[in-house]
Amino acid sequence: MKVKALKTDKKQSALLMAVLKGVVVGLCVSLVGILLFAFILRFTSISDKVIAPVNQVIKGVSIFFGVFVGLKKCKKNGLLSGFLIGLLYTIVAFLVFSILDGAFSFDRTLVNDIVFGSIIGAICGIICVNLKKN
Repeated sequence: MKVKALKTDKKQSALLMAVLKGVVVGLCVSLVGILLFAFILRFTSISDKVIAPVNQVIKGVSIFFGVFVGLKKCKKNGLLSGFLIGLLYTIVAFLVFSILDGAFSFDRTLVNDIVFGSIIGAICGIICVNLKKN
């Protein structure tokens, strides 16, 4: 009985570490992507209409890299792990970028971002775990 509990604890801690690693990697990719995009905006005359779609692409790419790196050693539970990485990434990214902006805005956009991040994370989790099986 004790051995089974110990194995379960190790699996849970491994999942938690994978999720945390994925969130941190996703945040790093986001910060680099946003800085690069801000640099491009500074020296070009890109329309303001482009900013929101590019931000969504940066978020999606960040979640993908976070899930890919976070689930590198995982062979199952891709849906759940990816979902958690996407969800937590979105929440933490909101907090970080709100602090940097100096204002917190709880609105429909945040709900959409949480849903988007969770779904993208789940899909990427399924893909990443199944690619490694082959």
